[in-house]
Amino acid sequence: MRVYLPCTLPALARVADAGELGPAPLTAYAVTPALVEWYVSGDAEELEYVALTDAARASLRMLAADRADGVAVPGRRVVIAAEVPDGAAKAGADLEDRARVRLAEPVPMSAVVSVHVDDLAAVPDVESALAAVFAADAGDQDARFQVDGAEAHELMWYATQEIPDLRV
Repeated sequence: MRVYLPCTLPALARVADAGELGPAPLTAYAVTPALVEWYVSGDAEELEYVALTDAARASLRMLAADRADGVAVPGRRVVIAAEVPDGAAKAGADLEDRARVRLAEPVPMSAVVSVHVDDLAAVPDVESALAAVFAADAGDQDARFQVDGAEAHELMWYATQEIPDLRV
């Protein structure tokens, strides 16, 4: 099963050094039965894209939380795609986050299939979204517009052997 794990560039470097994503439990995003039921007209590729997009939004929240804690993190969303055994991801009952799953075990780097990162051109919009993401989550439509600006940028695809090039 393909899962998408939200991350940041500094966290990605720590993951590469540790050889795994952890400790568990981990929050990830995947094509869940609830997502399939909600997005009835989508094919498998579209559903995977929805899960990736949800993970990118979670990455934005991670960046905003790090910034709120005084951690200097680059304004680029990061999503790690990994293959985990069927049954390793447990879907919850959250109707707002239909793609969210929990992983009870760490994810080894050998399970990582790709990394998705914002292009440098997206940074201004991501920076704007960082200041607005929590207000957007609370229902502020102006803030939602700023977050949508960041989400309009496609994440760039990187092979696992390119992870060292992404280190900050």
